[in-house]
Amino acid sequence: MKASSQSKGSSISGKATNFDYLVTSNSEVVISHHGKKATVLRGKRAQDFLDDIERGDPQELMARLTGNYKRGNERLARQHPRNR
Repeated sequence: MKASSQSKGSSISGKATNFDYLVTSNSEVVISHHGKKATVLRGKRAQDFLDDIERGDPQELMARLTGNYKRGNERLARQHPRNR
């Protein structure tokens, strides 16, 4: 069962997008970001995830679970003198 939870037409900077999840036949949840596997949830963690996406923003939840927080300043920070 494939479940997509992408936001369409959102141009808000810093908002988590482009995450998808897939529930496998053995009840694992595979979370991908831009089509690449980011993490796999199993057991209680997978069930908690499925319960939580019904109540909140699925994109934000998947970003938190994968540790993929993009703030938009990574490129600028790389060019800062202290990071050279």
